[in-house]
This record gives sequence, C-alpha cells and structure tokens, in this order.
Amino acid sequence: MRMIRGALVSLALLSGVRAVTVDGPFSNYQTKISSSPRNPVYPIDSVDKMEADAMPNVDAWMHKKIAAGKNNNCTLDNAAIRKEWSDMAEEERQAYTSAIKCLMKLPAKSDKTRFSGAVSRYDDFVAYHMTHAMQLHDNLHLFGAHKYFVWLFEKALRDECGYKGYQPYMNYDRYAEDPGNSPLLNGNASSMGGNGAPDPSYKGVPQYGRTPNIIKSGGGGGCVTSGPFADMVVNLGPTSMATGSKLPKNPKTDGTGPNPRCLRRDVNRNAAMGATNEKANSLLQNTEMNKFYDQLLGSPVPKNDPYPWGIHTAGHYIAAVDPGGDPNTSPGDPLFYFHHTSLDRLWWIWTSQSIDTRLYALPYSNATMNMNMKERDAEAADDSNPLESLVDMEWLGPAIKLKETHDQLGGNGGLFCYIYV
Repeated sequence: MRMIRGALVSLALLSGVRAVTVDGPFSNYQTKISSSPRNPVYPIDSVDKMEADAMPNVDAWMHKKIAAGKNNNCTLDNAAIRKEWSDMAEEERQAYTSAIKCLMKLPAKSDKTRFSGAVSRYDDFVAYHMTHAMQLHDNLHLFGAHKYFVWLFEKALRDECGYKGYQPYMNYDRYAEDPGNSPLLNGNASSMGGNGAPDPSYKGVPQYGRTPNIIKSGGGGGCVTSGPFADMVVNLGPTSMATGSKLPKNPKTDGTGPNPRCLRRDVNRNAAMGATNEKANSLLQNTEMNKFYDQLLGSPVPKNDPYPWGIHTAGHYIAAVDPGGDPNTSPGDPLFYFHHTSLDRLWWIWTSQSIDTRLYALPYSNATMNMNMKERDAEAADDSNPLESLVDMEWLGPAIKLKETHDQLGGNGGLFCYIYV
C-alpha cells in the first residue's frame, strides 16, 4: 500500500505579487480573509504565501464557474473558512473540543452486530475507516475520499453537536520544533490534549527501508493525562497494524469488538520534523501529480535526511500511539482530522497553482481498489474514467462520485464550499 495576529493582516501583505493578472477581484474574498485574525507568534511562511498568491487564480476560476452556472451556489463570498488551530481564539478551540466530546456521547448509528465495540457517533467514523483503510489509502482515494470523510465529520459536529465553526487544520511547521509546548499539544484546556505518560516499553514506529529506520519515541507512549481528552475512552481496536506497546487485546480478531481503554500518545518531535515548512514547500514545487503524490509519501526515500518519513507519515505520528498510531483505527485520536485537513489544504494549494490542469489530476491509474459498496447506475457509469466511480461512505453519508471530491468550491452539489486561511 503506497503511502497532509492579533492584528488583522490584509491579503495584499500575505501575497505580495499576484499569481495572475486580473482586472480586479471578482469577489470580496480579500476582505473576508483579512478579517480572520492571525496568531502573531507565527510568521507568514512560504506555504502560507503560496496559498495567498494563488487566490487570484481561484477567484478567476470561480468567476468562470459562476458565469457558466456550474458553481452550485458556492462563491468565495459565502465559502466557509477553515482556520489553523493556533489562529483560533481560545473559546473557539474549546467549542471544538466540546463538540467532539459531545459526539463521543451520542449513540452509534453503525451496525451493532458488525461493530459491537462501536459505542458512539464518534466511533462510527473509526469503524468506517478501520474497515475501509485499504481503499481509503489507495492512490485514487487518499485525497478525495479523505476530503469527504473529514467533511462528514465536520458536518456531524455542526449538525449533531451545535458546533458553529469548521474543521481546523494544523500547520505542521508551527509545532515541529517543540510540539509538546505548542497550543495544539501542550495539554491545557484550549489544546487538543497533552502527551502520554512515559512508557519505556514504547520504542517508536519502525520505518523499514529508511535511514534512520525508526521514528524514535519522544518519551511518551502511555495514557494521556492532561487536556480535554485525558478522560477519553477508546473503544475500537487495536488491529494487527497497531504500533503501541502492551495494548489490551480486542475480543474480536478484526478489532471491532468492545475494548475500552485510555487514549495513548507520544508527542514526538522526531515525527513532526518530517513535515516542516521546508518540506511542504518542496512538495508544492512538483508540477506533476505523480511526483507530488510520491513525495508526500516519502518516495523515493530522501537521502541524508534525519527525518525521511514523508509528510503523510510524519503528520500521522506527531503524537500517535493508540489508536492514532494504528493505520486502521487512526481516526480514534481526534488529531487525525487535523492531519488530513492539513493534507487537504496542501492538495488544494498545489491544485490552485494551475486549476484547469490540476483539479482532476489523479496519481497513476492502476493498482487501485473499488470503494463502491453499491451498484452504480449502469447508464451513468463510465468504467473507463475512475473519476466517475463512487466513494461510498455507507452509514456516514451518501455515495458520491470521486470527481465531486476534487472540488472544495462547489463539489458534492455545492455542499463542499470552503477555503483555508
């Protein structure tokens, strides 16, 4: 399997020279973006600047969509804004963690016979991922299917738990040098929780074929003891893919049985340094989707690099042990959603450099798995075009075409309508 200021800052200050020449903004996006406060602790980095530089491209593209009547009522003016965690006010962060804890208290909708360990709505998402992990991570679906998965999670937080905001992302570089003392993982009330207790038996995550060949432990590995998720109960897993040490065994061989235990983490600089701004910037220089995809997964293996994991792997193990360190049950740690939202952002920044040629670009076209759990409409199906295949989220949401998952500004009948700042 081949493996994301206290003072207001105007878009002009963020972007410098525009990426394309246009007569003027077609929308009011500049005011919208500049009205979103930014944490003064973190300077604008090159990836932030690349994102801002491409906004005129996006605006011109949206203008063409609107003129053609193909925007599905989505515009840059009404698009939702997904923010970086440390740019959110403390009360916004606490509202987000409260909504997650609410989802953990609502009853599950997945099949209790199939998933006897799924207790909550939160578990419904873990159950889907753990039974579709191979399809979700094949080359066609890593980006698009996860976009839909995260959006459905965001929707559940908003519709079922009254959350007013949108799914945050993490700018890896902000936390890479010292993740344990960051607003994301310092363990205070407005963080996503802290480190796990020291567990000497936890050595880290093997990385076969790389040098070094392990993401060494950052000194945690045990139960989380601080922050909003110190009392969290993990229900599903582990599976055979688990990386934790001395984990209680699940009563079912596939990990879907009831197995209540604590959330385990290892806040890990060794992992986080594999996703710095320098690495993200290098990733975004690729002009071909295949090369962008490969580099994201750390292929070919970087030479003479002390953190040669690839951003996809690095982001997953910034704090993951159990269930986050298990590729199957990784959404069991709420940090999963920050990581895949960050990957969605990087994918969008890459796409926005040349939308007409990149929006529907797919990496490779072979060795993929069919995500269709239902028969397609025979007349609508086009077996020669993978973009016409269905991404079926079963109990989480209706099946949609893979093509719809590529467009965050009008895809899925206009339900996908958001930007990043």
